[in-house]
Amino acid sequence: MKLGIIGLPNVGKSTLFNAITQAGAEAANYPFATIEPNVGMVEVKDERLSVLSDMSHSKKIVYATIEFADIAGLVKGASKGEGLGNQFLSHIREVDALVHVVRCFDDENIIHVEGSIDPIRDIETINLELIFSDLEILEKRLERVNKQLKGDKSLQAEKDLIEKMIATLEAEKPARSLDYTEEELKLLSSFSLLTMKPVIYAANVSEDDIVDGNAYVDQVREFAAKSGDETIIISAAIEEEIAALDDENKAEFLEAMGLSDSGLDRLVKASYSLLGLISFLTTGELESRAWTVKKGSKAPEAAGKIHSDIERGFIKADTISYDKLVEAGSVAHAREKGWIRSEGKDYVIEDGDVVNFKFNV
Repeated sequence: MKLGIIGLPNVGKSTLFNAITQAGAEAANYPFATIEPNVGMVEVKDERLSVLSDMSHSKKIVYATIEFADIAGLVKGASKGEGLGNQFLSHIREVDALVHVVRCFDDENIIHVEGSIDPIRDIETINLELIFSDLEILEKRLERVNKQLKGDKSLQAEKDLIEKMIATLEAEKPARSLDYTEEELKLLSSFSLLTMKPVIYAANVSEDDIVDGNAYVDQVREFAAKSGDETIIISAAIEEEIAALDDENKAEFLEAMGLSDSGLDRLVKASYSLLGLISFLTTGELESRAWTVKKGSKAPEAAGKIHSDIERGFIKADTISYDKLVEAGSVAHAREKGWIRSEGKDYVIEDGDVVNFKFNV
């Protein structure tokens, strides 16, 4: 999963990005390692893997990962190149969803690019830049389709779709606000439009407002609800502090703050929910590992996440839910009790399924 972090300067975006992508960097080789100046990888912590690892005496645990891309310098006029906007916009055309960081705190020591705190104005500023960027892409595509249409009438459907989308964007509405047919969605898959991507609004608050939020957060929630987008409360300053703590101290810190989980944890949960993702698990002496798939994926497709040969030669999937396996105490005991099911090609993977695929190639 790839998430693009967007927002105006001085809203806490870079602080948040640096905190969540550098946390724990010294504790492991791969997780949280920065790949490029504006891209970082983060582990999706899953306590179930620790239990499975102990049960199987696994040599290592491999968590699922999320890639974060930070778009620095996104300001009014970004779609026209202001603040290196086009360069950074291009970095997130391939992301799955956008995390829109909105400043929801007052601090006279941190200058706001617009001179005052107004989360809705800030959101609309960014959204317009994304709309302008998409409009430019669609207008160029429409020009090309119009030329080709003379010799290929099958392009009429694409022309109609593009014109419908342009009208929507010109009305300052995102492309995702339209309803699409399956055929239209197939056409759209090659467009890479920013306003088609689902959005999570991250309301960045001060430490004092992290539990209950504030009036600014209420405005963001109301705005997001109109378009069906998600809002989470986050404090970049707190995430920065959490990043420097080990697991034990992190738990104590969160409890002292009155929080059950970190902003990163909430962001991960919201992202999985927004994108319709679940995790299935594998365990053995070599490793215990989480694999991310779309909700509704069938067993062979899930097998393909591990290796294409397993999907191609799929025979069956020995499956048990995580909770049921923990109740049994071990894979051997679960098998003795007859709790491990043998599932075929039509089986739909559930979140928390512990699976062992059988295949032959």
